[in-house]
Amino acid sequence: MRIHSTAIVSPEAGLADSVEVGAYSVIGPGVTIGKNTILGSHVVIERDTDIGEDCRISSFCSLGGDPQDLKYEGEKTRVVIGNHNVFREYVTVNRATSADIGVTLIGDHNLIMAYCHVAHNCKLGNNIIISNASHLAGHIHVDDYAIISGMVGIHQFTRIGAHCIIGGASAVTQDIPPYVTAAGNHAKLYGLNLIGLERRGFSKETIAALKEAYRIIFRSPLRLEAALERVKTTVTDTPEVRNFIEFIQASERGVCH
Repeated sequence: MRIHSTAIVSPEAGLADSVEVGAYSVIGPGVTIGKNTILGSHVVIERDTDIGEDCRISSFCSLGGDPQDLKYEGEKTRVVIGNHNVFREYVTVNRATSADIGVTLIGDHNLIMAYCHVAHNCKLGNNIIISNASHLAGHIHVDDYAIISGMVGIHQFTRIGAHCIIGGASAVTQDIPPYVTAAGNHAKLYGLNLIGLERRGFSKETIAALKEAYRIIFRSPLRLEAALERVKTTVTDTPEVRNFIEFIQASERGVCH
């Protein structure tokens, strides 16, 4: 381990041999850090936080702080962060409350840019990009390959679907379905994330099926329940179309239109 002489590491923390810790960083009790992870200067990991391998945590990040929830009464909860994640300067990630999933989860290969906030009980998948100064309130779930542009605010308990993109300075108060483009205050939908889907290698047939499903659900005069049934019976059955339907049907906050 390469730990700067000014860093403070709790004896109750567990660091792999190849971890690097920058100047004036503080690592609290109950923290584990996997091999080849690098912490810059002035990083604070307060307590009860698991960080995987090959992560890069930039200066002034604050991870594992108490949840900003008045219902929190000091119960023991955790932050669990996977492998190959990048946290740029001033990112904050809070521990969970005991409600919901009872842990704040971040998967693998995510890029969280400067000044972003991930609140208590959030669950982030893999290969997600969150741009500068975007803030996730509590209990938000973000699925794989979602892109959240800069200065976006997302309401608590909202779900963000896979492979979607949210435009900058948006205010998101309802669920964003997978595969779509959303933007605005309050956010609304602007069709499929076609460039993103093509870059991720989705076939022309899959994209065409998603286009038709989107048209029926969001552009036809049918009520939502009838539109979903129409999609089930008329649109080519693919895993992506099924995921699109199931996401909308499972929505508790309602989806953006």
